[in-house]
Amino acid sequence: MKPGKPESARNAFCRGAITALSLLLSGPLACSGSPDFKAERDALVQEIERQVLETRLELGTDRLAPEVIAAIRSVPRHEFVPLTLRSEAYANQPLPIGAGQTISQPYIVAIMTHLLEVTRGDKVFELGTGSGYQAAVLGEMGVEVYSVEIVVELALRARETLRKLGYHNVRVRAGDGYLGWPEAAPFDGILVTAAADHIPQPLIDQLAPKGRLVMPVGGAGWVQQLVVMEKTKDERLKRTNVLPVRFVPVTGPSVGH
Repeated sequence: MKPGKPESARNAFCRGAITALSLLLSGPLACSGSPDFKAERDALVQEIERQVLETRLELGTDRLAPEVIAAIRSVPRHEFVPLTLRSEAYANQPLPIGAGQTISQPYIVAIMTHLLEVTRGDKVFELGTGSGYQAAVLGEMGVEVYSVEIVVELALRARETLRKLGYHNVRVRAGDGYLGWPEAAPFDGILVTAAADHIPQPLIDQLAPKGRLVMPVGGAGWVQQLVVMEKTKDERLKRTNVLPVRFVPVTGPSVGH
């Protein structure tokens, strides 16, 4: 079976669980034993679509790719936030996940995924796994994801969450994401979920011709620009500033070198 079909596997599991327990339980059942938040997911998608309309001039579109919207609607964001914040999981806002890090605002996850312009079977590198939610959205689209997180605690937690949810097309390791994942390069897309005042040269080198890199560029503590860097077929670089954002900074021993 091709990678990138975790939702089908989870649905099959849920259907089996519901059948087995139908004599004991009534009402909707989620695999985790918690509500499935379907109404909240639908409301979140509507909010994202409304915000896209408000920023259509900056984005150059009034509609995100349907694959992106479908992934946002399918991925259980509540599984990627602390238990104490699950009631807020589908608010269109960032939330703390520990270690001074956050899970990004769903609107930002959606537009960054859209700007990558990747499709099923493509290969993407992600700098900054965080909770694993962004990687799950890409995995839901059938993309092969290689993600690096510098905070070991977060990397281990994200890897376990993604494994539990069936995203076997997402690989996570702890390390210095500034250096990329050379042995898996080149990548059709590169996504950086933290800000730096420059685009890391190792990531530019690992971007395939005709690939796209999306990241916030700017100083820590300041408003940054969400940047799309395209590498042409003849390996020239084209940079486009999309819209202002605010992200936590890229950290690690290689930053500034």
